Amino acid sequence: MHDKTRPGQEAIEIKGWWRAHQWLLLRRLSQAMILLLFLSGPWWGIWIFKGNLSASLLLDTVPMTDPYLLLQILLTQHLPEMLGGVGAVLVLGFYLLVGGRMYCSWVCPLNVVTDSAAWLRNRLDLKSSWRLSRSIRYWLLGLTLLLTLLTGTLVWESLNPVSLLHRGVLFGMGIGWLVILGIFLFDVLIMRHGWCGHLCPVGAFYSLLGRVTPLRISTTQRAACNDCLDCFRVCPEPQVITAALKDKQHQPLIDESQCTNCGRCIDVCSQDVFALSLKKTSQIDN
Repeated sequence: MHDKTRPGQEAIEIKGWWRAHQWLLLRRLSQAMILLLFLSGPWWGIWIFKGNLSASLLLDTVPMTDPYLLLQILLTQHLPEMLGGVGAVLVLGFYLLVGGRMYCSWVCPLNVVTDSAAWLRNRLDLKSSWRLSRSIRYWLLGLTLLLTLLTGTLVWESLNPVSLLHRGVLFGMGIGWLVILGIFLFDVLIMRHGWCGHLCPVGAFYSLLGRVTPLRISTTQRAACNDCLDCFRVCPEPQVITAALKDKQHQPLIDESQCTNCGRCIDVCSQDVFALSLKKTSQIDN
């Protein structure tokens, strides 16, 4: 009998452990490598990246700037340095190609914390009656920008748990551990994927970039779906999957900006319903 508390078990039995975890492992490798590129300077004196996820220099030459940070700087009525603007354009262009919310699943170090919380919550089979609209994150995004405009300071950057965790790993956490622990406990005890899926304004900002990206999760093999719902259980944004599988009138793409392209639906599907593909090549339903 299929164990509902362990989504992906059927995929492991049919595809093998590696194929049932390959996208998860690749994401963890990506997150670890990005941290290592920042840590190589302080640890070994090999400065590949200087700075942090908000603003950095690659090999002392190529600037990388979080577009969300640049927007906040502009709202403080300060003009950023030319390198900062160039860096934001480079990062913006990259996420327009691969999907804004790939930042959340492939880059953001907090993703490891929230995924761990979701795994523990699932294993403990915890339920709760809490319900929050996923649109709240957009209201919080707007609030952070409004407060920045009114105060002339980077209000969100002093609270941003993504920045706190990344800086903490590089330079020491301090009180930031309390913020990270609070998010972990919130996701475990109160709401599944509560932070990333409902509250995080960073994810809300990057989802706006995901509306035009050509890289999508496709469901061209959805006729093979056996309704096990494992994809729904592991997805941090499960609302994006339902229509893609059930609505036969539309193209077989998860054409939704909230999809993080994390690939876990590909991993846990024993029938290989899902695949990562370019939008233009995935218009025909099988």
